[in-house]
Amino acid sequence: MTKFLSLHDAIAENVRDGDVAAFEGFTHLIPHAAGHEVIRQGRKDLTLIRMTPDIIYDQMVGMGMVKKLIFSYAGNPGVGLLRRLRDAVENHWPNPVEIEEHSHAAMANAYEAGAAGLPCAVFRGYKGADLAKVNPNIKSINCPFTGEELAAVPAIRPDVAVIHAQRADKKGNVLIEGIVGIQKEAVLAAKRSVVTVEEVVDDLDAGPNACVLPDWTVSAIAVVPGGAHPSYTQGYYDRDNATYLEWDKVSSDREAFAAWMKANVLDAGPDVYEERTRYLRSAA
Repeated sequence: MTKFLSLHDAIAENVRDGDVAAFEGFTHLIPHAAGHEVIRQGRKDLTLIRMTPDIIYDQMVGMGMVKKLIFSYAGNPGVGLLRRLRDAVENHWPNPVEIEEHSHAAMANAYEAGAAGLPCAVFRGYKGADLAKVNPNIKSINCPFTGEELAAVPAIRPDVAVIHAQRADKKGNVLIEGIVGIQKEAVLAAKRSVVTVEEVVDDLDAGPNACVLPDWTVSAIAVVPGGAHPSYTQGYYDRDNATYLEWDKVSSDREAFAAWMKANVLDAGPDVYEERTRYLRSAA
């Protein structure tokens, strides 16, 4: 059964050194608070998976927690580079990071294959692209029925998936609204899962075709209002564009980065996310 835990305990029980971990959210509902708790707990040797790594993965890489990144597109959305990731790849600071790059289509299909218990994903893609030359996990196969050449990639099956959502009910069912991305498939593909939510309610009030994760798919739920900040949570608060702009300056310098992380993550608690989103909620 789903456990309702503090953020600290949810991460402590489910995210372990050496894990293959997916912190998913496609511009929306990005689990920043959960990622920061992983940083505070000092996890190491992680293989991180994400369709669009942005500043939370930049922070985790910069803190020396990551040994490999499996991804499709990495950047500070609407701003530019992930400077801590680039420093790790080019200069091995604070440690080297292996990268495995895919297309969005490959990642989405790989998550779906993992959720279905399949060993790989087969799809049309990569024709005319050179990623296969640098990524040995991109293969070509021929359809046994038509002979058509198709792309194949390994299924994604994380040790743990971490997502943020709007709300859960008291039974542990989780509602995700708005831009869903690949969160559902990530949870279904993973051995364990942690969901942070804005609130717990008696009734999810889910509309037709809403994305609902039933309680048996979720290992732990932590109530963390503002847990997606600086990304947004539809119906609760908007995207904090100023923080993304600020990050470009902060992350460009190693000492500035370390000072920012100490002040805003290492020395901060989960309640800081709610404080940061109060003005965003009032404007929503």
